[in-house]
Order: sequence, then C-alpha cells, then structure tokens
Amino acid sequence: MSASEHIGVCFGYLGAVSCLVMSCIGAAYGSAQAGLGLCRAGCRDPNMVIKGIIPVAMAGVRGIYGLVLSIIIMSGIRTDGTYGQYNGYMHLGAGLCCGAAQFASGIAVGVVGEAGTQATVFQSKLFAPLVLILIFTEALALYGLIVGMIMAQSGQRRVEL
Repeated sequence: MSASEHIGVCFGYLGAVSCLVMSCIGAAYGSAQAGLGLCRAGCRDPNMVIKGIIPVAMAGVRGIYGLVLSIIIMSGIRTDGTYGQYNGYMHLGAGLCCGAAQFASGIAVGVVGEAGTQATVFQSKLFAPLVLILIFTEALALYGLIVGMIMAQSGQRRVEL
C-alpha cells in the first residue's frame, strides 16, 4: 500500500470513531440531563416517573444511530489497495456529519427533557408539546444519520484518478 492509501484508511477509521464517540457523548449528556429532570419531577410527583422516562430513552437512541453508521463505515474500509483518499475523506465526512448531528440532538433532548419533565409536574397540559419538541429533535438526529449513510455509500465506490 502506498502512503496515500494509508492516509485514506486512516481517515476512514477516523470517521467511524468520530461518529461513534460524538454520538455517544450526545446520548450520554442527553440521558444525564433528562435523568436529572426525571429525578426532580419524580420527587414532586411519583406518577411522573413513567412520563419522564421518555426523554431519557430518546436520548439513548443517539448512541445507536452512531453505532449503526460506524458499522457501515467500517464495513466499507478496504485494505487491499482499492481504498484511496477519496474514500477515506467521504467516510470521515459521513462520520462527522452523523456524529455532530447526534451530539447536537442529544444536547437538545437533555435540555428539553429536563425542563419539560419538571414543568409537566406543575402543568400536565405541557406533556404533549414536550413530546412534540422531542420528536423534532429526533428528526434532527435522523437527518444527520441519513446524510451520513448517503455519504458512507458514496465513499464505498472505487474512484480512478
């Protein structure tokens, strides 16, 4: 393998790692923040525990999205000399795209989940808008996953220069 092929493979693996790490950081932060809101709301009203678990579960999904795309990227990395810099850069871009979207979405779920769960204790009519906002943050995560998958598939084709 030439030096450019080594660089391509390095960038491909870097894309898979960055996707998984950023997604898991977003999921962990979102779960922690939403969990704080769940605990605070559960202290005031024990019936809120089941409703309050929704943001925690939705935050954890971000890590799964990152895992899925990381596996797709890893399956596309070849060390037989047919994987060049283009492939590596596309896989790096795919990983950063998905990872950043999951990270931002995880932060949004955590902040909204914490505040919304605590607010729902005092005004139960806020539960439906809370879930709606959480669905919109889920859409942001899905956008990053979809674009990352398209980029990862584009990064698996062979390019002759």
